[in-house]
Amino acid sequence: MASGTALVYDEEMMSYQLLWDDPECAIEVPERLSSSYKRLQDYGLVNRCVQLPIREATEDEITLVHSPEYLEVVKKTQTMDVDELKETSKKFIAAYFHQKSYRCAKLSLGGTLQLVDAVMSGDVQNGMALIRPPGHHSQRSESNGFCVFNNVAVAAEYAKSKYNVQRILIVDWDVHHGQGIQYIFENDPSVLYFSWHRYEHGSFWPNLSESDYDSIGKGRGTGFNVNLPWNQFNPQLVLFSAGYDSGIGDPEGRMCATPECFSHLTHMLMHLAGGRICIILEGGYHLRSLSESVSMTLRTLLKDPIPRLSGEMIPCYSHQLWGLCSEGFCAIPSSMFALLAVDLVQLKAAICVTMGIAKGE
Repeated sequence: MASGTALVYDEEMMSYQLLWDDPECAIEVPERLSSSYKRLQDYGLVNRCVQLPIREATEDEITLVHSPEYLEVVKKTQTMDVDELKETSKKFIAAYFHQKSYRCAKLSLGGTLQLVDAVMSGDVQNGMALIRPPGHHSQRSESNGFCVFNNVAVAAEYAKSKYNVQRILIVDWDVHHGQGIQYIFENDPSVLYFSWHRYEHGSFWPNLSESDYDSIGKGRGTGFNVNLPWNQFNPQLVLFSAGYDSGIGDPEGRMCATPECFSHLTHMLMHLAGGRICIILEGGYHLRSLSESVSMTLRTLLKDPIPRLSGEMIPCYSHQLWGLCSEGFCAIPSSMFALLAVDLVQLKAAICVTMGIAKGE
């Protein structure tokens, strides 16, 4: 059985940046990578990983998902001056280009595919691609939301064509809906896309009705966008669109997920697909929060102990008891039985109120 955790990273992906004043795009900075990688080094996690060399994605790989026309648009940005780059960027939503965008986007995608190769060939059990630019908003012929090529979508098509993978689960925990992935696979029953994100009746970016709960796919892909149980789907590969902009302190998400939350999310799904897990970086714009959350995710892939949640994130006592059951009945402290009783009383009361039954019955 495969073992080990891979890490993909290359500092060259920090060589592009915004060249003009644009408040919407200003938060996507090269330091998103450097701060995260440094934190991994500080914690001694880099040396515990199998470090994979990065490569450029080929044009054939890019066009597994993207149109040749869009590929040409991105290629032309290599020789544009700042004014031309700005005009090209204006054709898309929340996007910007630099002369190095094409090169970095090819490295970002190529690094993702290197990780898929390592996992699917059995060289490693799982891994993380610390890459930039992100990808889950980009569509067949459109850059969107800082994304150039849709790394995870191409990775899914790549795994299907090269390794004959017939069922792929994509889990997207970025605070923004990854509409690019949804659009690409909404007619495809071989890819189950599960996204949880802020929506708020379409008032939260990307402000699309397709981000609502009732958008469940189209045609043969109906039911494979959100609402099919994972175990029933039985995926052969799990790709994570790992955005950390729901993390505490993030200016985009304005949520309060702690780094420990991402450890638990990762751990919950690590048993799927025989453990074949690929974590692909998407968003995350508070550098400290991002770097700590990335580190906690990688620790989980490395099978370090899962940290306890604290504060409002702590699970109810009955959930804690369920976790202890796996360690044996004797592992359950007697004090927890009393707390469990309180939990069950509160649960019964809540059910009674919901069902219209008087409390105490």
